[in-house]
This record gives sequence, structure tokens and C-alpha cells, in this order.
Amino acid sequence: MKFISWNVNGLRACLKKGFTNFFQSAAADVFCLQETKLQEEHITEEWPGYAVYWHSAVKKGYSGTAVLTRQAPLAVSYGIGREEHEGEGRVITLEFADFQLVNVYTPNSQRELARLAYRMEWDDAFRAYLSGLDERKPLVVCGDMNVAHQEIDLRHPRANRRNAGFTDEERGKFTELLAAGFIDTFRTLYPERRDAYTWWSYMRSARQNNSGWRIDYFLVSARLAGRVRDSVIYADVLGSDHCPVGLELEE
Repeated sequence: MKFISWNVNGLRACLKKGFTNFFQSAAADVFCLQETKLQEEHITEEWPGYAVYWHSAVKKGYSGTAVLTRQAPLAVSYGIGREEHEGEGRVITLEFADFQLVNVYTPNSQRELARLAYRMEWDDAFRAYLSGLDERKPLVVCGDMNVAHQEIDLRHPRANRRNAGFTDEERGKFTELLAAGFIDTFRTLYPERRDAYTWWSYMRSARQNNSGWRIDYFLVSARLAGRVRDSVIYADVLGSDHCPVGLELEE
């Protein structure tokens, strides 16, 4: 089974920059989007053969997630069941026969770490949500998780140590998430692979120089580890400041 996840940084803009070509060529069974930046009624695009589930932010032009799936889910839910973390369209959960899929767009701690305290609360609540789901059925978790976990996951770790996405606090919460029973599929398969990034700033020719960060992930419950065939970064796919990432899972 093939999964793709992509922070499109505005789906309508990405549609004008080659989204459809990649979507069709990837031919994924499940295609997850983050930062769609639209309300469902704003999109007229059709994807034959796929059911589409939208979770938009209350604020227009902000955040938002979507899942396109060839296989009909048994159930779909939105959010993580905590009122203080609703309204930004950040999580969609689909239940299938033998696993659950969670598509997430994790809050950014923002410049000068203005939202770091909230981010810490979110990380704890999200981890608790996943752990609760995992008790029932194993998980595939994907999306922009807005943290580079290890120094190998960004080009300039020393210069970014206290910047959003690479604080000790955020990295520690990601460590806690993995310790709760999940694995980072890419880093597990490729523990020493360097220069493997999924996001690049639009400034200073960062993408041309591959001065990036790996902040987009596929995690799976530890008991699914044996079914992981590959975890892929599509670094050459343009259309957003993020590139897509993929997971191949044995059925």
C-alpha cells in the first residue's frame, strides 16, 4: 500500500505549480495534504477514484488538512478531541480494516518562539491522542510535524538551535512520541543518510543549495515496523516549500 504526504503550502497555488502531475504519477492509495489554506467550497478540482476528506481551519486561508483515499475508510474523525486544540483543521483520522491513518499539521512555534508554550501543550495532547488510538489498532501517522529531530535532520544545526523547529523542547517531545511506541520510518531505514530534507526556506537560495530541514514524517506503530518496505523523500518535486514524502507498506 502506497501513501504520500505533502505540505502543499496552499493547495490552490500548488495546483498551478504541478500538483496534478505528481498526484497522477505517484498513484498513491492514500494522499495526505497539509496547509491546504482553503475551505472545501473553494476547491472545484476533482480526483476520480478517490474519496476526499477536508478539515479546514475556521480562519480562512490558514492551516487545514485533507486526505484523498482510494479505499473507503471504516470511519473518519476530525481533531484530537480537545476543545482547546480545535479550530485550526490540523488532524484527520481514518480507520481502515487493520490500521488507522492520522494526517497531522503540527503547530509551528513561530518567530521568537511566541507559540512554544502552546506547542508543548499540543505535543502532549497529540501524543496522548495517538497512544489512545494505538491501544485499539496500529497507526500510520504522517504530516508536517514541524520539528527536525536530530542534528542530521537539518543543514545548520548549531545556527538553528533555539529557532522554531529545533529547540530542545520540541526535539524532546518528539523523542517522547517515539518512546510511546512509534518509529520514524525514514530514519530507521536510513540512520546515516545526510542531506535528506523535506523543507527549504524561500530565502537565500536554500533549495538550490539544499540547505534544508527534515520536518515531514511517516511514523508507524512499532508493531507495523515489519511491514515497512520503504520510506521516501521526493526532494525533486517542486510546487511548495516542502516536498512530498512517501511510505510503502506491505498489505
